[in-house]
Amino acid sequence: MNPPAPPTSLLHQELLEQGSALAGRAQAGAEAADAAARAIGHPSVDYLLIAARGSSDNAARFAQYALGDEAHLNVALAAPSLFADPHSTPDLRGAAVLGISQSGQSPDIVGVLAAARRQGRPTVALTNDPDSPLAATADVVVPLATGPERSVAATKTYVASLHAIQQLVQSLHPDPDRARWLERLPELVDATVREQLARRADFDALDGATVLTAVGRGLDFSTAHETALKIRELSGMVTEAFSPADLLHGPVAALGGDGALWTIDTRPQLDAAIAELLEKVRERGIRMVLVARSVPPAAAAALHVALPRQAPHWVATILALLPGQVAAMQLASRRGVDLDHPHGLTKVTLTR
Repeated sequence: MNPPAPPTSLLHQELLEQGSALAGRAQAGAEAADAAARAIGHPSVDYLLIAARGSSDNAARFAQYALGDEAHLNVALAAPSLFADPHSTPDLRGAAVLGISQSGQSPDIVGVLAAARRQGRPTVALTNDPDSPLAATADVVVPLATGPERSVAATKTYVASLHAIQQLVQSLHPDPDRARWLERLPELVDATVREQLARRADFDALDGATVLTAVGRGLDFSTAHETALKIRELSGMVTEAFSPADLLHGPVAALGGDGALWTIDTRPQLDAAIAELLEKVRERGIRMVLVARSVPPAAAAALHVALPRQAPHWVATILALLPGQVAAMQLASRRGVDLDHPHGLTKVTLTR
């Protein structure tokens, strides 16, 4: 395997910084997670409401499954537009509210936390800017602490968001095995990014596809959405994300020879719905990528991105998003996209 080429863009450089970003935020992040856990674990709290947009919304999906499964916490995702009028907002009795925003600038996300503060509910902000409006509205600030992210596409701040969520899980439900894997995660992320960059030409096989469908279940549902988002915003390829059950319910009929299927399954054993999906599409001649620990016969022709067999499910899910980042960069490069300023996008979108 050839070593990765030197960085040719800010995006490329920030991909390589992800492991060190996690190592750099570990201590401060753990301390902030403890403070957030005290707020969320208050006796008056029955559930957690998360407000987010874009990539942060995909981190919220990850949190919904991680906190529900490992910390046994009911988690709901907010509809920020319902909080646009401060005089007419949903009743947040029983809620703690978490806002996730890399920039901390989105007025609609700030508005959800502001409504919670007015109703006397505990608030937490997960952001890369501790001086942002979102941070100023929160009782507790959990810093992403990745340093500036200059490329428009979020990479290291997204990985740091998942790291912060797992630290929160650890604070709410301590487990020595999880603590050990949190310590190992930076080196695993670094090694996986470098491995994927070294083999990024493999993803050229997707370049002729007109639409890409990303599929994952549970924790992997968040990675499917983030993979689809990264590939679309960087390369311009039409993408969508489904759970396998929802895809099999009807949209699977649209998967044809000019499409591509990106399947993520980080469980120790392949999920039955994923196996059924692969069996259904294997005769259609579509391009397939399988990010998983093993390859079933139905996916023998797929490009396989292997995951560590011994890693816990949540670790494998975080590692599984890295091939999508690299594929997005590679496909964008082949299409002549300015990697750091794709298609006129801006770093901060001030939605209301």
